[in-house]
Amino acid sequence: MSENLISNLLVMGSLIGAALLLFHPKVSANATWRATVTPLASIIGSGFLVLAPLLVRHFGTAAVWVMAGLCAVAYAVGAAIRWNILVLDEPEHRSALAAQRIENLASWVLAFAYVISVCYYLTFLGAFAMSMTPFDGVTEGKVMTTAVLLFIALLGWRGGLKSLERAETYSVGIKLAVIAGLLAGMAYYAHLLAGKGQIQHHAGQFDWDSVRLAFGLIITVQGFETSRYLSEGHDARTRVRTMRYAQWLATAVYLIYIGLAGVSFPVDSVGERETAVIGMTAAISPLLPVLLVVAALAAQFSAAVADTNGCGGLTQEMSQGRIHSRLAYLLLVAMALLLTWRANIYQIISYASRAFALYYALQCALATWTSHRRSGWNWRTMAFLALTILMLAAAALGVSVE
Repeated sequence: MSENLISNLLVMGSLIGAALLLFHPKVSANATWRATVTPLASIIGSGFLVLAPLLVRHFGTAAVWVMAGLCAVAYAVGAAIRWNILVLDEPEHRSALAAQRIENLASWVLAFAYVISVCYYLTFLGAFAMSMTPFDGVTEGKVMTTAVLLFIALLGWRGGLKSLERAETYSVGIKLAVIAGLLAGMAYYAHLLAGKGQIQHHAGQFDWDSVRLAFGLIITVQGFETSRYLSEGHDARTRVRTMRYAQWLATAVYLIYIGLAGVSFPVDSVGERETAVIGMTAAISPLLPVLLVVAALAAQFSAAVADTNGCGGLTQEMSQGRIHSRLAYLLLVAMALLLTWRANIYQIISYASRAFALYYALQCALATWTSHRRSGWNWRTMAFLALTILMLAAAALGVSVE
């Protein structure tokens, strides 16, 4: 049996097996899984597609250690948000004026971050949609992004976003099934390279610019904070537990993915466009480029719709009804259009990272305040304070990856 045939069988077998599991009624109807899949889908989002070519190009085989660092920081910030979920359930903290002010500011920052993330998702959608056509160019991708943004604006204005959200569960299942096939194919490819003595060994570049670059990648592990906003369907302890599950699973997937990419692909063979992962995976199996495009389109559209809807509801709530959600949709799309035509994808990643880093800094500041109010300056309070400073540094120092 040829190596190419084995690779194709592994990819499809893993994909089908994962799909059967994810779409099984007992799994899809499980309350714990439903609470886990929302943050999991956000964490393993667009960043999954851009991370491998980006990190391998800049850090070589050491890319997996950079990824581990990003996941560790994300988990620590997740601990602060999990603390907030539990503590703010208590009336004495929830009603405190300082907590309300920090929470309100964080909500406005999150609404702004949603604007950038929608642009981020749909810029990827445009690039990947055009990558399989003869019109594979930056301008053509932006035209596609513009068309989808206008479509979402129309649906939002007419009140049709809720019907689109029903497709989110299916698109998440498709994306995770494709990832299972991708990892199986990459593992077999790395195994073949090891047998031929062709495993890559290239040292990464670690300096101050590398640190700032890593700060600019916060967006790629963002998404766990969505557990904070699932209170309508899940109690506080369920949200805390399932956020942990989501971060554990995402960390395992990311480390396997980046680790395999680092030893499989030479630095000088990695393209610089956001669709570079398509060329990389074509060497593993001819099926993967098509599957990745399908997964990318489904994931980006559903994520953009969900964030648009979330931003509309959050803006209406924070403005106390002065800005209706339908108007918020139009404002979001207008700002996303401006970003689309004035910035490239890596600048958008940097902007989004800064916005989410500031949101995380405010959440960590809230955790610092509530922890100090409860226990004084103990180790937990000091850790939350250190995370606040780290996220402020990420917001100030993160740079565009170009």
